[in-house]
Amino acid sequence: MPTHQTRPLALALFVVCSSLLAIGLYLQHVKGIEPCPMCIMQRYALLACGLIGLGAGLHNPATKGRYVWSALLAVAALAGAGVAARQSWIQWYPPEVSECGPGLEYMLESFPLSSALPMIFRGAGDCSVVDWTFLGLSIANWSFLAFVTILLSLAVHLLRHRKSAT
Repeated sequence: MPTHQTRPLALALFVVCSSLLAIGLYLQHVKGIEPCPMCIMQRYALLACGLIGLGAGLHNPATKGRYVWSALLAVAALAGAGVAARQSWIQWYPPEVSECGPGLEYMLESFPLSSALPMIFRGAGDCSVVDWTFLGLSIANWSFLAFVTILLSLAVHLLRHRKSAT
């Protein structure tokens, strides 16, 4: 695959990640679904993937640069996939006691605002609760599929580039 084809793919990654983040913010602020700490970590990983896509798209790397950007993307996507897989597991097999921390109401009632704000930023929902589904899959399941799709797309891109280089 020629070098110039990295730019549109990387920028498409940025658009897709931005869209997925917008959906998450819509679900939170319009639908009232509070994200849990694992959801927040997945958002960070998705943000990292999007920013890496933007950086790679603007840079339009040559051979060595392509591998550096690819390694960064792989790390971010693997981290996100790992968290999403763990959350999916917790949703399928919920623990007796929530592993994700207290709810928003409890934090605001029990802690001063200066202590509650960092906890709120980390997320307030219960990681084992499925608040929303689409086609029978939870947000964590869809997140996992998004990260796996990013990883598979990256692998296909690198394999095509390697074959065209030889």
